Amino acid sequence: MFNLFLAVFPEIFIINATFILLIHGVVFSTSKKDDYQPLVSNVGWLGLLSVLITLLLLAAGAPLLTIAHLFWNNFFRRDNFTYFCQILLLLSTAGTISMCFDFFEKERFDAFEFIVLILLSTCSMLLMISAYDLIAMYLAIELQSLCFYVIAASKRKSEFSTEAGLKYLILGAFSSGILLFGCSMIYGSTGATHFDQLAKILTGYEITGARSSGIFMGILFIAVGFLFKITAVPFHMWAPDIYEGSPTPVTAFLSIAPKISIFANMLRVFIVASYGGTLQQIFFFCSIASMILGALAAMAQTKVKRLLAYSSIGHVGYICIGFSCGTIEGIQSLLIGIFIYALMTIDAFAIVLALRQTRVKYIADLGALAKTNPILAMTFSITMFSYAGIPPLAGFCSKFYLFFAALGCGAYFLALVGVVTSVIGCFYYIRLVKRMFFDRPRTWILYEPMDRDKSLLLAMTSSFITLFFLYPSPLFDLTHQMALSSYGSF
Repeated sequence: MFNLFLAVFPEIFIINATFILLIHGVVFSTSKKDDYQPLVSNVGWLGLLSVLITLLLLAAGAPLLTIAHLFWNNFFRRDNFTYFCQILLLLSTAGTISMCFDFFEKERFDAFEFIVLILLSTCSMLLMISAYDLIAMYLAIELQSLCFYVIAASKRKSEFSTEAGLKYLILGAFSSGILLFGCSMIYGSTGATHFDQLAKILTGYEITGARSSGIFMGILFIAVGFLFKITAVPFHMWAPDIYEGSPTPVTAFLSIAPKISIFANMLRVFIVASYGGTLQQIFFFCSIASMILGALAAMAQTKVKRLLAYSSIGHVGYICIGFSCGTIEGIQSLLIGIFIYALMTIDAFAIVLALRQTRVKYIADLGALAKTNPILAMTFSITMFSYAGIPPLAGFCSKFYLFFAALGCGAYFLALVGVVTSVIGCFYYIRLVKRMFFDRPRTWILYEPMDRDKSLLLAMTSSFITLFFLYPSPLFDLTHQMALSSYGSF
């Protein structure tokens, strides 16, 4: 029992830390004696410290993972797969918070609730990763979504941010309804919500008649709900507007953290409980459609954030290749893809945040960046080359393993589409590099120096992206253990 308490202590700690920060912010920001001081940076540093302490607690609980634990009435599961996904999620959250502080100062953004909501959504995503029951999964997804609706509209003086929050609320509520309907159909047809029970029912017995169609429709609706959350085509329509309208740190967080938790939960639901031929065909179609639309739509974009939004949709298509395979190699390549995508996206948005200090909004504004700030231009170029999958950068390694997994399971068309869309993607990524190094701007912009937090973050992520090919085996060993752990769930 004591070991079990230690296993869930990271979640308990970060939930309590979030509530303490909320009380701290409310008390001091409304205190007349303290002159109603703005607390967003103060709460931000304390929030970052809370995330790092949660990381240490997770690392301390690693020896308990020799066997998988089910806890809280078997609603949650702790194993190697959970552990590594949670570490990646916390690292992404820490990276996002660390790039926010200069934004708070420059934009005079003083809503400390922003950090509290990011921490609260992180709590829900930690629980979502370890969820092992349809009820726990749905409640965790809903808590995460409610936090996202608010932080998307957190820049109250901007009509774009308000519009983004409202669009996200309406479309997100619609997708949550579809997800809940799918869960209820599965429960109505099987009488079970626990993943182990569903796995035994769906693999051990022949299901016929109305019960069979109820289960099929339930799984289909759950798949649609998940595909909406990860912005896969044809459920991507909300992403570009919301990514553009939200404050840039929120866009960075929405691009990375939900994808880690949702993909982890998708692996739990579909690989453990139910994975059939029809479902595989759905993911094949969504993967191909996301890669094609992400590549073609990004070519027409003139704004940096919209370009990154369509790039994100394309990368979801690449990551879905691993899911479509349904093999251990596919899951391993998916996990490698998510890890490298998270690092590249943190890198890209840290640079966009640094450039937005001088109101760089359009791709055309990047003209001659190499002459005014050569180090930043070089870092941005490395990130874009990695996104494009140019060897020997980390992005090439992730795409190589995803295509290799597709070839290994006989999905030759999927691998072919992936290669062709990668070549098309090179056009708009290299166009950004050409703009920075060779174009003359209409007006010369003097860029402000980057703050220390983003400089350190960029140094770490860029070093990993550039030097990953020298020693990739630790990540491959880690993801192989995770894939085996997810397959060994039952």
